[in-house]
Amino acid sequence: MAITGTPDDIRSRARAAFLGVAVGDALGAGLEFMTPGEIRSKHGTVREIIGGGWLRLKPGQITDDTEMSLCIARAIVADGGWSLQGIAESFAAWLRTKPIDVGDTCRRGIRNYMLKGVLESPFNQYAAGNGACMRMLPVALCTLSSEDLLQEYAIQQAHITHNHPLSDAACIALGGLVHLSLLGYSKSRLRRELEVLLSRYENFRFEPYHGLATAYVVDTMQTVFHHFFKTRDFESCLVETVNQGGDADTTGAIAGMLAGAYYGLEGIPKRWLKKIDKNLVGEINTLADRMIELSPFISSGQVVPMRGAEKI
Repeated sequence: MAITGTPDDIRSRARAAFLGVAVGDALGAGLEFMTPGEIRSKHGTVREIIGGGWLRLKPGQITDDTEMSLCIARAIVADGGWSLQGIAESFAAWLRTKPIDVGDTCRRGIRNYMLKGVLESPFNQYAAGNGACMRMLPVALCTLSSEDLLQEYAIQQAHITHNHPLSDAACIALGGLVHLSLLGYSKSRLRRELEVLLSRYENFRFEPYHGLATAYVVDTMQTVFHHFFKTRDFESCLVETVNQGGDADTTGAIAGMLAGAYYGLEGIPKRWLKKIDKNLVGEINTLADRMIELSPFISSGQVVPMRGAEKI
């Protein structure tokens, strides 16, 4: 029998998912572009937020993964709902601050908006990176309980910078898994949901896992799926993910998003949260609450199945 969920349950998981993005980003950022062998040789197994890396980050410092997620979340909250132009303006304002890290495809798409007012980049065969997927959490939160809105908004925000079918598919699939996690479904249910993506795009299959963690969205999602489904807690999921190296800040952020939604706030190690700026933590909590309030979940007043329950 399904247990009835409450808005407070969902808000708590939403906070954990957003904090998971920041924690995963900060944990992985110092390992970006390293191989697993290089990480082992220099650090052993990284279990703490150490900073450093090619960007010479302070421990707990976030990068574009969290910053672009914040851009979307702030725009949604400021406009009281979805506004693609508001999101593009938020990206543009962020780019003007000369952030420490910006992907080439993201930069190009944002500059096209700044210079030409373009809200949709044209299809590009080289746009199958992970830059749209890494910022999906706010989209998932504000569309909770609406699959149609999730798909529409996921593609809209993605196409500001990344217009490629593989990026689109990854964004939608990740959003769907986050929805199920926020609503308390089991991993077996999430795994069945993932089969929808895998049946259409065989190259996302992650069993057996080939160990690639590049910025190519297929490699990124294979890495996240592999470690999320093989581990049993938030910490193990993120530690194993970022120690794969490669685009470790982004794989860490996406793994943190999904694992945070699934395991909840109690799963995130407090020692990691203490490394994140307190003002940022406060803003993330506020934004997460507000986006859930704006989602169809609140307005529908529906009964929510919790962990172990199956949708009829």
